[in-house]
Amino acid sequence: MKTITSLLTALVFSCAAALAATDPGFVALFNGKNLDGWKLRNPNGKNLWTIKTGGVLQNTVNKGEHGNDLVTEKKYWNFTVRCEFMVPDGSNSGFYLRGRHEIQILGDSKSGKTSTGGNGAIYSFKAPDVFASKPGNEWQTLEATIIGDKITVILNGEKIHDNVVCTKPTGSEIDRNVTEPGPIFLQGDHGTVAFRNLQIKELPQN
Repeated sequence: MKTITSLLTALVFSCAAALAATDPGFVALFNGKNLDGWKLRNPNGKNLWTIKTGGVLQNTVNKGEHGNDLVTEKKYWNFTVRCEFMVPDGSNSGFYLRGRHEIQILGDSKSGKTSTGGNGAIYSFKAPDVFASKPGNEWQTLEATIIGDKITVILNGEKIHDNVVCTKPTGSEIDRNVTEPGPIFLQGDHGTVAFRNLQIKELPQN
């Protein structure tokens, strides 16, 4: 019995380590322990972000509250970024590439249809090619690549944007300097959302 228990314990730790590891070429954006490398967009605003067990970065916005966005201190140009997120049904957040192009995060699984404001949309610019949202109690996977002015997005294993040309900010952006590097920006002022396994791989300049 002790041998089986020991094996199961080792397997659990092995799986946890595998999940925490980054793929070759990728580096962690969030270390799972603190907000080193990140800053509040509004340093005078309320911070509703907390770090939970298992390396989860959670923003909890209760009714009547106004949260704060999180922005990386480092700026990026061409890259692929990956994360997992959980967004409750009806909740609203966003994942910004270079701080200017928002990949919408929305708890819209019950709608069953895509829109320019729906989950995975390039917000107010282009709806996903297919509906790929999961229920609000499930983790979802997001991978986004931006090279020059072209954006490709995979949501929950489905390619929902394929080399979409986007030459303008999409709303609530850091600035409008779309020809310059910019940060990763997690929208925190709207609603509750959680992230984990945030990773980025910088790509050659073009």
